[in-house]
Amino acid sequence: MRLPLLDAGGQAIGKINDIIVVPSRGTEAPKVLGFVAVSQRRKIFISASRVSTLDNSGAQLKSWDINLTPFRTRAGEQLLGKDILDKKHGDEIVSDVALVHITGKTSYWQISKVRLSKRGLLNARSGHRLVDWQEVGELFAPATAIAAEAARLRDMHASDVATIIRALPTEQRRQLADAMDDERLADVLEELPEDEQLRLIEGLDMERLNSVFDEMEYDDLADLLGQMGIDQRTKVLAAMDDDDAETMRQLLSYPKGTAGSLMTPDIIVLGPDATVADALAQIRDPERLVSIAAQVFVAHAPHDPPTGTYMGVVHFQRLLRERPSMSLKQCLENEPTIDPMLADRDVAERLATYNMLSVGVCDTHGRLLGAVTVDDVLDNALPADWRRKVVAQLSAGHDDKEPSRLETARKP
Repeated sequence: MRLPLLDAGGQAIGKINDIIVVPSRGTEAPKVLGFVAVSQRRKIFISASRVSTLDNSGAQLKSWDINLTPFRTRAGEQLLGKDILDKKHGDEIVSDVALVHITGKTSYWQISKVRLSKRGLLNARSGHRLVDWQEVGELFAPATAIAAEAARLRDMHASDVATIIRALPTEQRRQLADAMDDERLADVLEELPEDEQLRLIEGLDMERLNSVFDEMEYDDLADLLGQMGIDQRTKVLAAMDDDDAETMRQLLSYPKGTAGSLMTPDIIVLGPDATVADALAQIRDPERLVSIAAQVFVAHAPHDPPTGTYMGVVHFQRLLRERPSMSLKQCLENEPTIDPMLADRDVAERLATYNMLSVGVCDTHGRLLGAVTVDDVLDNALPADWRRKVVAQLSAGHDDKEPSRLETARKP
């Protein structure tokens, strides 16, 4: 704490303000989830997986970029400075905490020792002793088991979280869903078969459902709504924002097995006079899916689907080669588009033929409606129970001691 936060080149860009830990399962020591840093007068979160070195010179990042979204604590997390230091343990207080760096398949930090200090009434000099973290384990105990579990799962890949959730009894699944934030729950829902999605969200009130659905990809949400009963789907659509509800009704209107049923309208669309710099700014958005951020579609206004007349596409590699001031109409590629009623098999063949990550979907008037991405085509082409098989295989080979749970970056 108070050490410099260093960028990838070693320059100070802030200071470490606190350290976030989450409890582990069983007898394992609590792990470091990340660091709270102060940069540009803001408290921000730095995932432990983004730190390359931590020593007396500071915490150095692996890459140059940082997310300046203000930090906020979440259920199940503890701040060493705020929640652990200066806490009493008998007639002693916690004066420091030792971290140890674990290397292996992945690298991470965990708590190893705790320094306990004691000040005598007649002696101003304090004494201290170093103990294993287990001796003061109650200080790291979570408020509830479910909050601790939600915190542990927060940085895992959503598919790995789905693996763990499917192994839990129904009631614990729902409790865990309650404890997750909206974005995390949305990510997990997208990794589960639709029937299990419905069971997981059963019991959530409409306000919470709406918040979670706001975080889901349009095509995944359409699949989920398609599995609901008519009455429940009607209630969900009625509670949505008018524009979102209209988008969902349009997606649900396409027959299953067509390009329209696989399509997402959440794509990057700019006008022909927009510049390469404008396009790169859109692509940099970390919330964009890789398959969506691989290209920018160009169309006349309006730029929200359905757009004006579609003109073409500019791929990411081309954007990197051109000067930032160049207009997009100067670097268009005229790739084929598809009709929303095209059969899903033909969509797959089109993507394979032209080696595309996504293909634009246009109506009969040449307006861009959205795009079908290769990941959704693969999802659709695999057997209906492929997610269950993958989850079962992951569950069979799952090791509770695997540290890679904290590998992915925590979303702000």
